[in-house]
Amino acid sequence: MAQRRKAHVGTTNGNSSIDIAQMSVRINTMQRIRMELGVLEKRIVANLSSSNDIANGVSLKFKLSSSAAVEGIHQLCECIAYKIVFHDLSHVLWDGLYVGQVVSARIEFFLQELEQYLEIISSTVHDKVRTRVIVEVMRASFDGFLLVLLGGGPSRAFSLQDSVIIEEDFKFLSGLFWSNGDGLPTELIEKHSATVRGVLPLFSADTEHIIQQFTQLTMEMYGSTAKSRLPLPPTAEQWSPTEPNTLLRVLCNRNDEAAAKFLKKNYNLPTKV
Repeated sequence: MAQRRKAHVGTTNGNSSIDIAQMSVRINTMQRIRMELGVLEKRIVANLSSSNDIANGVSLKFKLSSSAAVEGIHQLCECIAYKIVFHDLSHVLWDGLYVGQVVSARIEFFLQELEQYLEIISSTVHDKVRTRVIVEVMRASFDGFLLVLLGGGPSRAFSLQDSVIIEEDFKFLSGLFWSNGDGLPTELIEKHSATVRGVLPLFSADTEHIIQQFTQLTMEMYGSTAKSRLPLPPTAEQWSPTEPNTLLRVLCNRNDEAAAKFLKKNYNLPTKV
């Protein structure tokens, strides 16, 4: 009951928060199944040690059951993570972060509510799988942060000066998972933040430099067909500072005249899309 009351704090939908606690318990159930299967397998194999063929058959069967439990845990971890970030906290991430003036719509509110979910996970999930869940939440948070920057729509526009705030906010987000050394290892955070850290320098890069890079990469991609007019590049599977669609999205959300003229001339696009 204490967990349920705590899950209601700072959310717009109490039932959604309870679901996180319930899914955490389901992860514990799958982990308990894994552990009990291991114990049961050892006992059966020990009792059937006189027949290696039978023992090996039982071992193989339990391996399939164990792998199913592992897959169940993996899917539940992803479900929890993306539900928290993109559903339960969409009101502070998607509807709030950097909407309007960047300086007045920073990441603090998202971090405050996300921290409460991390506390629920830390106090509910079995210690052998807790790190997996938190890693998935971190990955989803980084994905959400990057989606706001590159696909946040016309309610957001970034100037070169805003890049300092954006980088600082991402440090705060990463720091939440590091938790002064009590959270995830630094190497894990660095591994999963590589994409964001690669893209962030684009927000402090000169507009003309981005336009030049984008034009060059697009012409390399399309060859002679891009000489008369630059085609719209397709959305890539992963955003990157050397990927045309990523560069175009930075220009679309760049709040300056040079970006606006380039977009109008080549694509008849507004400055923010």
